[in-house]
Amino acid sequence: MPKTLILAEKPSVAREIARVMGCRQNGPGCLLGGNYIVTWALGHLVTLADPESYDDKYKQWRLEDLPMLPKQMQLTVIKQTGKQFSAVAALLRRADVGDVIIATDAGREGELVARWILQKAGCRKPLRRLWISSQTDKAIKEGFAKLRPGREYEPLYQAAQARAEADWLVGLNVTRALTCKHNAQLSAGRVQTPTLALIVKREEEILHFHPREYWGIRANFAGFHALYQDSKKQGRFFDLAPVEALLTQLQGKRATVTELKKEFRSQPPPAAYDLTELQRDANKKYALSAKQTLAAMQSLYETHKLVTYPRTDSRYIPQDVAPSLPERLRAVAVGQYREKAQALLRQKCSTRYLVNDAKVTDHHAIIPTEESANFTRLSREEGQIYDLVVRRFLAVLSPAYEYDEVRVKLQIGSHSFHAKGKTERSPGWRAVYGNLSEDDDEQEGDDVRSQPLPPLTQGQALNPSNVLLTQGKTKPPARYNEATLLTAMENPPDLPANVRAGDYLVPPCLGTPATRADIIEKLFDSFYVERKGKEIHPTAKGKQLIGIVPAELRSAALTASWEQQLTEIAHGKRPAQKYQEEMRRYAAQLVSNVVASDAAYVHENLSRECCPECGKQLLDVNGKKGRMLVCPDRDCGYRKSLAVLTNARCPECHKKLELRGEGEKRMFACGCGFREKASAFEQRHEAAGANKRETERFLQAKPTEEHTTLGDLLKGLE
Repeated sequence: MPKTLILAEKPSVAREIARVMGCRQNGPGCLLGGNYIVTWALGHLVTLADPESYDDKYKQWRLEDLPMLPKQMQLTVIKQTGKQFSAVAALLRRADVGDVIIATDAGREGELVARWILQKAGCRKPLRRLWISSQTDKAIKEGFAKLRPGREYEPLYQAAQARAEADWLVGLNVTRALTCKHNAQLSAGRVQTPTLALIVKREEEILHFHPREYWGIRANFAGFHALYQDSKKQGRFFDLAPVEALLTQLQGKRATVTELKKEFRSQPPPAAYDLTELQRDANKKYALSAKQTLAAMQSLYETHKLVTYPRTDSRYIPQDVAPSLPERLRAVAVGQYREKAQALLRQKCSTRYLVNDAKVTDHHAIIPTEESANFTRLSREEGQIYDLVVRRFLAVLSPAYEYDEVRVKLQIGSHSFHAKGKTERSPGWRAVYGNLSEDDDEQEGDDVRSQPLPPLTQGQALNPSNVLLTQGKTKPPARYNEATLLTAMENPPDLPANVRAGDYLVPPCLGTPATRADIIEKLFDSFYVERKGKEIHPTAKGKQLIGIVPAELRSAALTASWEQQLTEIAHGKRPAQKYQEEMRRYAAQLVSNVVASDAAYVHENLSRECCPECGKQLLDVNGKKGRMLVCPDRDCGYRKSLAVLTNARCPECHKKLELRGEGEKRMFACGCGFREKASAFEQRHEAAGANKRETERFLQAKPTEEHTTLGDLLKGLE
């Protein structure tokens, strides 16, 4: 009897599917059952071939060999995972395998993972697609009951392949052109470069900003204050003399309440999370990077099965998911969420702010699954992200926040002062957040904000306790942090009005929810940006790169339009071939622009130390994990760590400490001047009961992708 081969994206997912489908016998790179064989990729097993695979001349980086435009893009097996590819390919070729179920991640990149494996293995067997939004047993069973023909996802594969080929053509050609032209390790990309351009442009706006001093007038009363506004509703004035003259006129005069308006307001709950909104909130509240948030979400989705598919750009769920909401509420009705979840179950929660078929894309919003959490098994980051998801889920099912807004206008002589207050009627969804709820009341005019107001009546006379001058300065635009950069990538600020108002399947943007975290990480890893506190600053290298890359590559509008075209391809509304041809022409034009440019690149961070491998002067750079020396020669690639930023806090100024030096010279240091030898650190932790061997192992540890801070490395000691 023919068997069905199920191809998952990761071993952990494959094991769960195999358990549900009754495949318990171990095989080479697979799990065997009666009717099914479950195998897995390890992420991508196959990728686009390197340039040298097309022609030996590309082994050397030379301007005269550019652009590289292969007539037919080739695939190659990734060496590190070649053993698993061989196992999967052998299973695909088995005579008793009659068809294949693609069970990789239900998205554009997941489709590409599977299709490239099938193509490289030469598989022509019938395909079906498993498309699920959570990894629970129930979701897996329901997904297998609703398998779809593989041909329905052909446009999604074409969009994924077009994206990958475009990144190859643009990224590799421009990177080689810039590196050869300027003899420096420079890289550029279709999405990476316009994202960097946003950061550099913001830095230029800040540097060229000239603050202006302004003044206003404030009248203080018993229990509240009011601000002066002129007939144009302006409360800030840049000429001091008339404000001082007005202030003199107001001294000693009484105020009269001339207007008292009370209006009922209703504020609906925020929409459920998509990945970008979740990454924003995690960065604001917990200072987690976009990549850390995505990693925690993947673990919650795959390992703990507590949340639905994370890489989504939708903030609503379809009607057919709504019947599962009571079961999901019962699953989260534990601990601090119990009271609110049970209240929603009793009152039959409203779905008006959550269910909307028209606004659901490939995947619905991120919501909890029907599984209950074992909080002792969650890491700190996983617990923080799960808390955000659950609270938002409970909030979106809750009633609107209701309050009365009171607006007060007072006259002092012939001059108007304004105040605003708020009286809560029903906390609604805000009760989910309790004291964590932020008052997001919008600023009206200039500085009129809500405040507690005492009982007031129309025509009431009041004596100000004082009337005084206020002073301030205009502020430059804020530097990007990861939260605001994600917002800018999702909705680029420089799009022309006709682009913003266009009829699009999704709004034009830079990257996708699934790729933005990696794009930001690449900017750090390439030393184009650095983090100072929460702020992202462009480095001298990043600023220079934006100055020398072709102007077209810096355009957020152009890149956003390409992302829109990829979406249209995925929906079968645009042929992929036309997009690919355009990318080939574009890559060739970019190379020509780089070659013809007279722009120069100068290293501004040369150190006094020379590379021990090639003798070139090393660059002093601030990496994501601390300071290091880097060789500017691309072929050399030498790196040396100087200092690792830790989570240990300075006892004097409480800023994060750096771990500097090597061997016995290792020490903790702070910019305020504090220093502590690593040996003293070891002694203190021994006195606190820490194991000496574990402490020494920490001191010898090098930063990795998973353990980049002192706090992470000390988890075992705690």
